[in-house]
Amino acid sequence: QVQLVESGGGLVQAGGSLRLSCAPSRSIFSFDAMDWYRQAPGKQREVVTTSIRGGSTNYADSVKGRFAISRDIAKNTVYLQMNSLKPEDTAVYYCRGRIRGNEYWGQGTQVTVSS
Repeated sequence: QVQLVESGGGLVQAGGSLRLSCAPSRSIFSFDAMDWYRQAPGKQREVVTTSIRGGSTNYADSVKGRFAISRDIAKNTVYLQMNSLKPEDTAVYYCRGRIRGNEYWGQGTQVTVSS
């Protein structure tokens, strides 16, 4: 069973930054894609960024220029750097890994941005 563990959420003021981490239980090289999603209260889960192995990285329009996905191979960890945070970024953030059509989700980490 593949597991993904997110961390790094918390409470931050508008304009601040946070870095979320996603640590999978197997090598990040085994994933065809690594994505970040978020779900705000009362709303559907939405994609924040998708990163396809050997391919492109895409961002939701609402976070372009503010968020960036990266990875640390030595730590086998994928990050989501979030800058210039806004109250509307408040949500539970989820990491998703895809392997040959199968999806694996983390438990989520809460991000709260105060105005």
